[in-house]
Amino acid sequence: MSRLTDLLRQLRSADPQLGADLEKEITALTKRRSFGLVFERHQPEAVELPGQPVRRGSKVRVLPPRGETAKGDARLWRVESFTSDETGAQLAHLVENVTDAPERRTAPLDDLVVVAEFDDKIFPGLVETGRVERGGDKPFHTVINAENYHALEMLTYTHRGKIDAIYIDPPYNTGARDWKYNNDYVEGDDDYRHSKWLAFMERRLLVARELLNPEDSVLIVTIDEKEYLRLGMLLEQMFPEARIQMVSSIIAQKGVARGSQFYRTDEYIFFVQLGGSFVQPLPLSDDWALGKNKGTTGASQGIVWSQLRRSGTNSLRSDRPGLFYPIYVDPIGPRIVGAGDAPPLNTPRDNQLVSEDGYEIVWPIRPDGTEANWQISSGALLDLVERGYVRVGQKNDNGYPISYLKRGSIQKIQSGQVEVVGRHPESGQVIVDASDYKREFIPGTQWNISSHDATYHGSQLLNRLLDSAKFPFPKALYAVEDSLRFFIKDKPDAVVLDYFSGSGSTAHAVMRLNHQDNGFRQCISVTNNEVGADEQKGLRMQGLRPGDPEWEQWGICDYITKPRIRAAITGRTPDGEPIKGDYKFTDEFPMADGFEENAAFFTLTYESPLSVRHNRAFERIAPMLWLRAGSAGRIVDDLGDRGWDLSEVYAVLENIDNAEAFFAAMRDAESVRTVFVVTDDDAAFQMVCRELPSELDMVRLYESYLQNFEINQGRAV
Repeated sequence: MSRLTDLLRQLRSADPQLGADLEKEITALTKRRSFGLVFERHQPEAVELPGQPVRRGSKVRVLPPRGETAKGDARLWRVESFTSDETGAQLAHLVENVTDAPERRTAPLDDLVVVAEFDDKIFPGLVETGRVERGGDKPFHTVINAENYHALEMLTYTHRGKIDAIYIDPPYNTGARDWKYNNDYVEGDDDYRHSKWLAFMERRLLVARELLNPEDSVLIVTIDEKEYLRLGMLLEQMFPEARIQMVSSIIAQKGVARGSQFYRTDEYIFFVQLGGSFVQPLPLSDDWALGKNKGTTGASQGIVWSQLRRSGTNSLRSDRPGLFYPIYVDPIGPRIVGAGDAPPLNTPRDNQLVSEDGYEIVWPIRPDGTEANWQISSGALLDLVERGYVRVGQKNDNGYPISYLKRGSIQKIQSGQVEVVGRHPESGQVIVDASDYKREFIPGTQWNISSHDATYHGSQLLNRLLDSAKFPFPKALYAVEDSLRFFIKDKPDAVVLDYFSGSGSTAHAVMRLNHQDNGFRQCISVTNNEVGADEQKGLRMQGLRPGDPEWEQWGICDYITKPRIRAAITGRTPDGEPIKGDYKFTDEFPMADGFEENAAFFTLTYESPLSVRHNRAFERIAPMLWLRAGSAGRIVDDLGDRGWDLSEVYAVLENIDNAEAFFAAMRDAESVRTVFVVTDDDAAFQMVCRELPSELDMVRLYESYLQNFEINQGRAV
C-alpha cells in the first residue's frame, strides 16, 4: 500500500481529479479486505430517548409496567395514531417496525419511550439547563446531556474541523456492566462483546474524525488491557495519515485485583497526531525522566557545559582539518586569550607548548595522543569567550579541559529561564542561578508519576468536590491535565472535546491549564444521564422509570458531571461549603478559590425538519449558533419585533425588510465575527453578504443546518 500511496500522490499532482477518483475506488476496495481488524459493522445500535415527546410516526418501545425489574419488550414499534380510553388517558396505536407480517397493538402513551436508530436522520437542538459565570468575557465551557453519537452529529454543524484536541476515556469493556450497547448491558460472557465494542467505537470515531482540525490536532484515548490491541488496530485503520503512539501510565500504585491474574496497576494512552501536531517539550520534574536522565544532571540544573574537543564520529583531525587549530590559554584564570589558524592537513602540528607571549598552547589531542578536532571554529569560539560562554578547567595530566555552552543552554539564558548573576573575575565565564529552573524535555513512553494516581487524585479529589457522591474510577485530574498540556500549552484558545466525559475531569483539567497562563481554552463535555446499574434496580422497584424527575436526578450528567464543574468553578460543594484542600503539583492553590471560568449546561433535543425550516424551532437552534460562533457572550435566542439581534461575537438577521437598521448596528459591532441570515431567498442572502465586511463568516439559515444533517446520515465505513 505504501507504493500505491506514493503513486497516487504523484498522480494527484499531475491530474487532481483522476487521482481523487482512483483514490475513492481504491478506498472502496480496501474496505472489502479480509485481513486486518475484522468485526461485524452491521451490528444494530439504537438508543432510548426518555423525555422526548411521542408523535405520530415516532419509533418507540413499550416499557414494562412500573415496579417491574425484568426486561421489557425489545421490539420497535411505530405510532400510527392516538385515541383516549374511557378514563381520558391517551392511548397509542402501534404497528411493529418490521416489513413481514407486522403485529399491531395498543399501549398507554405513558408506557412508550421514543427510540432513535443510528441510521435515522436527526435534526438536533439544545435546551439550556443552567450556567455558572465567573470568567467575565471568557468563552464558556459546555456540558451536553445527550447520547454521544447524536451529540457528535450535532457538533459537525458547529465545530467541523475546529477541534484542537479530543480526550476520551471510553468504556473498557471489562464485562462488569460498564457500558450498554443497543440499550442493554454487555456482559462478560457475550460472544460478540468485542465486535459490539468495535462497532460502537468506530461509529463515534468516524464522526470525531470530522471534528478534528486536520492541520494540527490530537486524539487522546485511554484504555486498559481488555481492548488495547483492538483499539490500536482500529485507530491505525481509521487514521492512516496520523502518527500514533501508545504510552503506558501507572494509575494505581497499590494495584487493582484481577482475580487469579496479576494486579492491574497501569493503563494505556493512545496519542493520534494529525497534521503538524507535535509533542512539546515541557518543564517537567525528575519523575518524568528515566534512567540516566534522572537526578541532578547538568540538564536538570539548567545549562550544560559540553566538552569542546569532539568525540565519536567525524572527530579525527583528518575528518575536519579546519577544526584542528591551537588555542592560547593564560594560566592565570585560566582563561582563553586567542586562537591560531589550522595548519594544512599534511603539516605536522607545532609541538611548541608555550607561545612567544607566554601563553600555553592547547590542541585537540586525546589522552592516547590521537589528533582530534574541536566542535566549533576558532571565530565562533572567540565570540563565545567574549560572551562568557566558554570555561577552562584547571590543568591536569592531559592539559587544560575546555568546555562551552551550546545553543540550547544559551537560549535558556537569553529567555530568562536561567539567570546570569555575574562573571568569574579571572576566567570571565558566566555565573548562573538556576534555582528556579525546570528543565524542558519530552518524556518517554512509560509514565510513573505520583500525581497520576487515580485513587488519590481521581476518586478522593471528586469526593472533596461533591461530598458523598460516588463515581466509578474517575480519572486523575492531573493525568488528564498533563496529557493535554503536551499539545495545547501554546494554544491559549484551544477547543477541547470529551464525548465520554463521565465525571468531568477533562473540563476540570482545561480550567487548570487556563489558570496557569490566563488562557481562554474551552472544553465541550458530552455525557448521557445514565443511572448506574446497581441503582437502577432499586429505582425500578420504587415504580420509577427513565424520564421521571426522581430517576433523572441520579443520572451521571445531573448528579456528577454538572455539579462537579459547578463546584470546581465556584470553589463550593453542592451544599455550599468551601471545598477543602489544595490543588497540587504544577499549580498549587486552595480548591476553595475556584476558577475564573464560565460554564453552560444543555440537553440535546430532536427537532422536526419542517419546524426548523419554518423558523418555529429557533429557540432550540439558537444555542447551536452560539456554539458555532465560539461559545462566548450571551445566546441570541429572541429576535424580538425588529427581527434581528447581535451579541458580543455574533449576529442573527431574520427580518430582511429591516436589514438597514441591522447594517447600521453592525457598523459599530467590531467584535462580531459570525452572521447568521434566516432566509430561503439566495438573492436576499447575497445582498446581505455584499453589505457586510468580507472577512465575516456568513451563514445562511436554515439551508446550512438542514443540508448538514441530511448529508450526515449513512456514513460509509
